[in-house]
Amino acid sequence: MKYFFSTLFFFVAVTATAQKYQPSKIDPKAVVLYNSAIQKLTDGAIKEAVPVLIKTIAADTNYVDAILSLAGAYGELKDYERAVRYYQKARSKDTTYFKVYNLPYSIDLAGLGRFEEALDAVNIFIKVPDISEKGVKSGAYRKHCYEFAINYKQKHTHDNYSFNPINLGDSVNSDKSEYYPSLTIDDSLLVFTRRQGEGAREDFMESDFTKGHYSKAKVINGDINTLPYKGAINVSADGEWMIFAGNFQGGFGNFDLYISYQTPQGWSEPENLGPNINSSFWESSPSLSPDKRVLYFSSDRPGGMGGKDLYMSTRNMNGKWGPAVNMGPFINSAGDEMAPYIHPDNQTLYYTSDGLPGYGGTDLFILRKNQQGEWGAPENFGYPINTIVNEGSLAASANGLTAYYASDRSDSRGGLDLYKFDLPENLRPHRTLYVKGKVFDARTNKGLPCAVELVDNSNNKALMRIQTDELGSYFIPLPSGKDYTFTVNRKGYFPYSESYPLSRSRSDSTYQKNIPLQPIELNATFTLQNIQFASNSYQLLPDNLIELDKLLQALNDNPTLKVQIAGYTDNVGKEEDNLDLSNNRARAVAYYLSWKGIDGGRLSYKGYGSSKPVADNTTEAGRARNRRTEFVITGL
Repeated sequence: MKYFFSTLFFFVAVTATAQKYQPSKIDPKAVVLYNSAIQKLTDGAIKEAVPVLIKTIAADTNYVDAILSLAGAYGELKDYERAVRYYQKARSKDTTYFKVYNLPYSIDLAGLGRFEEALDAVNIFIKVPDISEKGVKSGAYRKHCYEFAINYKQKHTHDNYSFNPINLGDSVNSDKSEYYPSLTIDDSLLVFTRRQGEGAREDFMESDFTKGHYSKAKVINGDINTLPYKGAINVSADGEWMIFAGNFQGGFGNFDLYISYQTPQGWSEPENLGPNINSSFWESSPSLSPDKRVLYFSSDRPGGMGGKDLYMSTRNMNGKWGPAVNMGPFINSAGDEMAPYIHPDNQTLYYTSDGLPGYGGTDLFILRKNQQGEWGAPENFGYPINTIVNEGSLAASANGLTAYYASDRSDSRGGLDLYKFDLPENLRPHRTLYVKGKVFDARTNKGLPCAVELVDNSNNKALMRIQTDELGSYFIPLPSGKDYTFTVNRKGYFPYSESYPLSRSRSDSTYQKNIPLQPIELNATFTLQNIQFASNSYQLLPDNLIELDKLLQALNDNPTLKVQIAGYTDNVGKEEDNLDLSNNRARAVAYYLSWKGIDGGRLSYKGYGSSKPVADNTTEAGRARNRRTEFVITGL
């Protein structure tokens, strides 16, 4: 809304008999200046109009229309302090004439966070007789926004948060508009969209973060930048995929979603994500989950809750995307929901909405998954991050401390710029660590697509089951402060299981875990990594059962398989005692499998004492590795 045209949009004339202000008595020289300023405002040259309006008021200090227009111009420039000051000056000249200007005055008060005063002002406005229908609707809308802001403030009275966005500077921003930031998991690569002028082409840009600074942004090389009509872009957590919106020939509709892959030759030719995701309508603002399994995006296709809704699609084991599903009426509204951003914790989603209750325009919201993996209710970011103007296209660093977003603040280089700011604690994602790696054939080194299951060692319950990609690669975000067991079962291979103690590992860090799978073949030997007994004991421990149950599953999946269980000890004590102990350990494993239903004829066991160490027996860590259990394929 252009504040200085408020009367044209909302109001009827206020009768001169009720006014102190007399426009007919204004100095003619001031009128000439004022008309010149109004022409500049009409042409959109707001900054240029301001000094002319100041000269106008200097020529005649009682020129209320000039004072109101200057207040409106400052409001457009988001200089809310000066806007409020000049509105108050105009009001002091003639309170009756000012009544219809209480609406733009209230908006600028709200821009300063003075919502109680804004509510008082808009209440005066809506009581003015003979306001246009549009004015009534605008007043009611703003009143609702101010009431929301006041209620939110009352519920968050203990917040001591200081909002101080920092412009990313000339290396990233330009005199054009930059928006839709996206980051890799290590925050080393920032990608975003730059509009090269009003109505002109959009380019995808990248900037590296090294030694505390962003490099000079450059156009991303490859075919993804070939055509001019593009939009939002999202880089995968590992930096290997780009998913973006574009209007390419041969697409399904207005804007479709495309994918490009990082190759030794650069970014590959864009591929349309297909009819399960794209429609004959508009699709944009994609965000890919860190494990590359779920894609979130916005679409205005029919059947939604309103204008643009959030949708999600899950990638199947064959690498194909499943049908897009609307995220439902608790997340979507009758307005527009856009710019989803799934954090690397895979449990926190940020997005924008202009239909959910908020401060006006487009607000930022946060969604969190509960313990059942279901999305909870959206929460408004609150003031001062959300304001009376549009907010949007936010991303967050992996550690959850820093957010990046696009805004046209007063220090913008031009249009929208990218800024960063500290996220308040209540809006931060979960503290998480990340494990990535590859499942591969131990003999050929060829990647193997399969499922990786993670078990929480504290309760022996499966925490998640992640499907690798077609090359066997995986990426898993995990809650910090716990120890896990990684297990993999694939037909034709020994089951893999290994404990991964991460409870003392630093949050927000990435760990590498490659998983070799041993093919099942005659005389092949496999070590049960987690069947480690206490010294001088053959008692199976609860942690042992996680891995034994995977072996049990492999025996059930291969009903003709025969194995020998081999037990080993460290070199502590007499060797004859170690032989007995190792034999008892092997027998304990065989008995457990038999108790679970495996035919005893398929099982044999033998103890080897300390005769075949695999580690140094001079350290406790080495001795623990030597207290192991192996099984050998004796029949197929």
